[in-house]
Amino acid sequence: MPKSELWRKSYAKGEYRMGQGRGWEGAVLRLLRAKDFVCTVTDAEDVTPDYRRLRFTDGGLLVATGVHPTMWVRLWFDNAGKPHQRAYTLVDPDPAAGTFSLEFALHEGCASDWARAAKPGDTIEATVQGTGFERPEPGPSHVFAVGDPASLPAINSLLDALGSAPATVWFEGGDDELPFRTDPARHELRKVPRKDSGAHLVEQVKADLPGLLQGTSDPYVWIACDTATTRALSAYVRRELGLPKQRVHALGYWRAT
Repeated sequence: MPKSELWRKSYAKGEYRMGQGRGWEGAVLRLLRAKDFVCTVTDAEDVTPDYRRLRFTDGGLLVATGVHPTMWVRLWFDNAGKPHQRAYTLVDPDPAAGTFSLEFALHEGCASDWARAAKPGDTIEATVQGTGFERPEPGPSHVFAVGDPASLPAINSLLDALGSAPATVWFEGGDDELPFRTDPARHELRKVPRKDSGAHLVEQVKADLPGLLQGTSDPYVWIACDTATTRALSAYVRRELGLPKQRVHALGYWRAT
């Protein structure tokens, strides 16, 4: 039997040993003492045709690792017989109940295929390593966030964590039915269509942000888009607008192909 078929069958039967057979990514995570858990789907909800929420029991994850804002886990999927990992932000983690949700912006790929088909009783392996959150000090007088459907759960978590701070959010793509947790009294949501592989979003933020920063004593800029867009905006904010690194968080959430 080919190795790929053996891996698939062992995984499906629950005989696959966690942390083994994951290629160089799995080897590195083992060296970094990553923690592995098996999570079980308890419910599934189609928020929109392209956005799906799954609820899980955590297999002891939350008690073992603790919880922080924007916390994410790596999920492991079968990609044509080979292991593939993608990171997802926890939604409403409840350590006492041992539950959390994950939200999937659906597109092509093995992770979205798994999420579309997932049903109660299905299991998925999750690895925790590399996630963290540093609360900006002093606290932000205004938050400036840039994201898209892939980073919406993290944006919601960030705004919850930073409490009463007002925020301006540039959001690329998606539709009006997505589960935004913005508060109109404190948060301004600026929706931007995705055009020119993210270049339109970059130009929009460049046009808006300098004026908004004027008179803002302690800004905090948070960027989580596709890798190229994130790099372009991070470089602009740091080099051209001169914000210090401790006031900027930037992380590419996906790679455009």
